[in-house]
Amino acid sequence: MTIQIQRLLLRPFRLSDASDVLAYLSSPAVHCFADMRLRSQKEAEAEMQKRAADPDFYFAVCLKASGKVIGEIFAHPEEQGDTFSPCWMLHEAYQGKGYAYEAAKAFFSYLFGEKGARRIYAYTEDYNLPSQRLCEKLGMRKEGEYKEFISFVNDDNGNPIYENTIEYAILKKEWKDF
Repeated sequence: MTIQIQRLLLRPFRLSDASDVLAYLSSPAVHCFADMRLRSQKEAEAEMQKRAADPDFYFAVCLKASGKVIGEIFAHPEEQGDTFSPCWMLHEAYQGKGYAYEAAKAFFSYLFGEKGARRIYAYTEDYNLPSQRLCEKLGMRKEGEYKEFISFVNDDNGNPIYENTIEYAILKKEWKDF
């Protein structure tokens, strides 16, 4: 499945994407992606094989003009099957240019239209203002804030650093194809 939009393609991952993905996952900017960190080309290639096996819910975000992978967006149905929690990530060099909005808007339309989503929700750290603005631009509403909700990284002494997390959500009946 490939989704074509204005400047981007959302498509399944390929082994040949490993170098592009390694470029942004060698040092993820947001702590929640720390466990996705890749340390070598070999690790990146192994990860591409895993992602390529999940073509319905895991998409490479590619520049339409060049095919370069600049990020990713993915979500899996939760237990009841009609609720999804997407994650998105772009290489730092491509942030702030509207690509995340284009990709997320198309992905939400895909989830609501093709995959039977009734509800989509997203978690973002309280310090990740660009992600919060993206949620709001997509028409999502802030549902709550969880204090010291989860830890993705440890401090220099090995103690967990707990982060405050904000939850946003939107229902299918609220989706207006922003």
